[in-house]
Amino acid sequence: MVGAGEIAEAKIASLLVSGARVRVVAPQAQPAIQEWARIGEVQWELREFKPADLEGVFLVIAASDSSSLNATVFQEARKHNALCNAVDDPENCDFYYPAVVRRGDLQIAVSTAGHSPALAQHLRQQLEELIGPEYSAWVESLGDARQQLFARDMDPEVRRRLLHELVSRGPAGTTAREVEDLASAAKETVHVR
Repeated sequence: MVGAGEIAEAKIASLLVSGARVRVVAPQAQPAIQEWARIGEVQWELREFKPADLEGVFLVIAASDSSSLNATVFQEARKHNALCNAVDDPENCDFYYPAVVRRGDLQIAVSTAGHSPALAQHLRQQLEELIGPEYSAWVESLGDARQQLFARDMDPEVRRRLLHELVSRGPAGTTAREVEDLASAAKETVHVR
């Protein structure tokens, strides 16, 4: 990460959630980034960017407040065969960051291919209101239900129908008892080999 302002902070947070090892190069940093460095979550090099910083790097984010520095980072990344995202500069990007809603194992990404990060952020905020924290537990319950149904000797079409029935009930309707009740109700179509 080249830069350590507010935008860099958000990008670093998403990288950390993904399990990335993050090295930050910037002469100053947001308090959260300083804290991450203090506790060892990121490595912060308190200085200006040098092209040698890209040696052995797979991915780089150019998030400084200087568009010319970000463009330089992109050009240097090309020379080092590293993928680069220069924030808010689609022409200097090998990839785009989607806006992501995370609810446990459920992840919804919104991308405009760099055309309007503001729209992607706006849609993410709407999705966060629509898809609340209860979805995290629901995804886990659906996963458990799926495992239970796959453990049975059951016609695959019946299993598919039952799984779709559980999803149609919404976040409050996927208890272990309901999975058992649904499977029992479908027993006339379940066959034993």
